[in-house]
Amino acid sequence: MLILIAEDESLIRLGLKSMLEGLGHEVIAAANGREAIRMADRHRPDLAILDIRMPYTDGLQAARAIAAARPLPILLLTAYSDADLVDRASDLPIHGYLVKPILPEELGAAVTVAAKRFAESRAMADRMAQLEADLAARKLIDRAKGRLMQTGLSEEDAYRAIQTRARRERQSLVDAARDILVNLTP
Repeated sequence: MLILIAEDESLIRLGLKSMLEGLGHEVIAAANGREAIRMADRHRPDLAILDIRMPYTDGLQAARAIAAARPLPILLLTAYSDADLVDRASDLPIHGYLVKPILPEELGAAVTVAAKRFAESRAMADRMAQLEADLAARKLIDRAKGRLMQTGLSEEDAYRAIQTRARRERQSLVDAARDILVNLTP
């Protein structure tokens, strides 16, 4: 994966870069949150690891901006584990919270889990969007059937009329239903 790290302390930044490259990842590094936002936009990384306390733009603000521009798995990194920071971080679209110092195996596990959880959440969101679109289509077709039934057709005949119109006009059932609702002619 291409991983963006943002850490203002150069020794930690270099250590993280070395660990991630040792795990087989390509790494781009930023020294502050503002630079991380620009790099995320330019390089489109697969995952971001952001230190919370950085100059100019902190990791929490950077996480919010990066996720808003293009969702991706984000891990927050900090030397501080106080409840206020954890609470503020939990309100963000992040996939993990790491407390320094970090061991390579902890980092590898966190990256793997974050990437998988992000992929699962994206798949679930896509599935939800498809279900909502299917439901909207079904409601539209049912409304068109209802309108046709008001003209004296049975439910089965009304559905067949929508299918016939869709075939004749070479359009989807939804488009045929929409046309029927607008024009009321099967």
